[in-house]
Amino acid sequence: MPVSRPNPARFAPPAVDTVRSVASSTAPATDDRSGIGPTAGSGTFGAADWSLFLVVSLIWGASFLLIDIGLDALAPELVTLLRVGLGAITLAVLPSPPARFAGRDRGRLIALSLVWVAIPFTLFPLAQQYINSATTGLLNGGTPIFTAIVAVAVYRNRPTPAILAGLVLGFAGVTLISVPSIGEGSSEAAGVVMVLAATVCYGLAFNLSTPLISTYGSLAVMRGMLVLATIWTAPLGLWGLRDSSFEIGPVTAVVALGMIGTGIAYLVMATLVGRVGPARASFITYLIPVVSLVLGVVFRDDRVPGLALIGIVLVIAGAVLAGRSRG
Repeated sequence: MPVSRPNPARFAPPAVDTVRSVASSTAPATDDRSGIGPTAGSGTFGAADWSLFLVVSLIWGASFLLIDIGLDALAPELVTLLRVGLGAITLAVLPSPPARFAGRDRGRLIALSLVWVAIPFTLFPLAQQYINSATTGLLNGGTPIFTAIVAVAVYRNRPTPAILAGLVLGFAGVTLISVPSIGEGSSEAAGVVMVLAATVCYGLAFNLSTPLISTYGSLAVMRGMLVLATIWTAPLGLWGLRDSSFEIGPVTAVVALGMIGTGIAYLVMATLVGRVGPARASFITYLIPVVSLVLGVVFRDDRVPGLALIGIVLVIAGAVLAGRSRG
């Protein structure tokens, strides 16, 4: 049954190896063309770095809660359009050197706008009509696992025994998170499948984004990607106006999701990567599901089975094992 609501309505192998794909999966690279942060990280955390780390963890961990609140009054397609469009506007107004993408890279940017933004950002609100925000956040914690799988399957990177062990552990964890919801019925199962599909898209996107970001800088890529994704999501989003109503709480939540969670958070993350490097910054991956779990339980009274909690521990352990195996 759907979750009840008050108002239902390189392209050759990248220059990083498999494990680095895991470790930097949520950490956009930065350089002097991005206009954000230093070129090379120091690799250590100071007080300011910890502040940046916690801010991004809270923002991205809260995204599933904000989607859930937005769905109280807005159709899921409209939630997606507002999130993407407001994120694009936020990045568009920031000063940065103009970036001209070469002809071949334009096609890559289009592909990235689909698999990193348009498709997963559409799937998450649709899925959260059937499963709660806490479960969605826990399933999304499998992103580093799927990132590593794509690197192995698509780019033929030979995995080490530690990586294989991490992938097996991570898959077991994703299964444990999924089983309770799937067992509740076909609607909940559909929600789980949509979230897993979105997570696989992220795994593909994080591998594809590396050469573009290293060439053009994170801000240029993120901004171009969001502008394109706004175009792709506009038809369904505008259609969703028919099934939406204006309520200050849900609208405010989606505005925050777009401007802060989809715009500003990327810049904060890029700054953190520039200060401490992608490997250390990527540990944010392990905190996001925890934040989403706590916020969902506290603010939406989400119920999470014990089996799913064991699952997220296995997912995080698998990602850490694979990440540390790169030596």
